Amino acid sequence: MYYKFRTKSTCSSEIRFDINENVITNISFIGGCNGNLKALSKVLDGWTVEQIEAKLRGNTCGLRGTSCADQLSIAVREAYNTLNSDN
Repeated sequence: MYYKFRTKSTCSSEIRFDINENVITNISFIGGCNGNLKALSKVLDGWTVEQIEAKLRGNTCGLRGTSCADQLSIAVREAYNTLNSDN
């Protein structure tokens, strides 16, 4: 399933990815720190929702209470919950 997530309080405005069961692939960020987010997307490709949450949940950026990485962890959980509520 292809999923789009509108971020909150980050430089990126949207995160897009595919989710198959609990595996995340094809992650892309709209906006944000281009080089860092491309690298993060490559490293995390094929990780599970649980792995992404364990590593990234709660990560902050500057004085913000969140970050692009934290928003990704929120997005993958939301996508997983949406996918499983449809079944």
